Amino acid sequence: MKKIWKFGATAGLAAVLMAGCGDTATPVEEQDTETPAEPPTEVADVEFPVTLTDAVGEEVVIEEEPGAIVSMVPSNTEIAYELGVGDKLVGVSDFDNYPEEAGQIEKIGGQEFNVEKIIGLQPDLVLAHESGLGVGDAGLQQLRDAGLNVFVVNNAVSFDEVYDSITVIAQATGTMEEAESIVSEMEVQVAEIEELASTIEEPKTVFLEVGSEPDIYTTGKGTFMDEMLTLINAENIAGDLEGWAKMDAEAVVAADPDVIITTEGGYIEDAVDQIKSRNGFAEVTAVKEDAVYNLDSDMLTRSGPRLSEGLMEMAKAVYPEVFNE
Repeated sequence: MKKIWKFGATAGLAAVLMAGCGDTATPVEEQDTETPAEPPTEVADVEFPVTLTDAVGEEVVIEEEPGAIVSMVPSNTEIAYELGVGDKLVGVSDFDNYPEEAGQIEKIGGQEFNVEKIIGLQPDLVLAHESGLGVGDAGLQQLRDAGLNVFVVNNAVSFDEVYDSITVIAQATGTMEEAESIVSEMEVQVAEIEELASTIEEPKTVFLEVGSEPDIYTTGKGTFMDEMLTLINAENIAGDLEGWAKMDAEAVVAADPDVIITTEGGYIEDAVDQIKSRNGFAEVTAVKEDAVYNLDSDMLTRSGPRLSEGLMEMAKAVYPEVFNE
């Protein structure tokens, strides 16, 4: 039996925005997490049966290539489609919205999922996610007790960790060739954006708003969007904060960002106008120069193949004179 590289078994439990996986719930602060173990430079072709160790240290034996798969978060679903196994999905979360075909698949719930429905779908593999731990631990154990193969995918918070997620799902589904192509393409896209950004002589300051009711939430260290700002050579005004954090409106005004980006436009009407009309914001540079933009939350926070596209959208918003040519 071939043993494939493992994710870190001691990865901590993370409290994250479900928007990172597809839900648009109110953000909560993250806990510290350990980085999963690095994969080897070369990953051999998968031969079944295969043994994988998931993000919580569970050793999962997959006897043969899965023919029926349940995906418990949108990021897993997007990865599955990119790997070419979307037609094997028999169940997805309530928040799955991409690609369009995912909307036609049986729904199994959100963080509080329907154990009986999942068991009834008789999947060969259940792709769970580390971000759902805590709320869903008991349910996952019920699935294991029912004889299902449950694999908990790591809670990726960087591009490198997303590459890991894509690779391990490919190992579980026998699609390593596809994974190598996807990861390579993403790496090239990111490198090209970073190279162009390196020519920018005067980096801009940016405020990222991911929540506004009742409190304003932003993204600090240890989040995709903070890493994205670094990659495009911009400065996060909340870069000294950790994870998904509250920030007072007065503090935003005092920081006077050159650009403001909101990810709430998909579910809050007039999100950009609401920001512009806040008390004191009329004097903020981003508002005075009409540099307040709404970007797709899923492309900026969902740990899947579209993340590099999200990086380009952010680059165009912050530096249109460089990236829109």
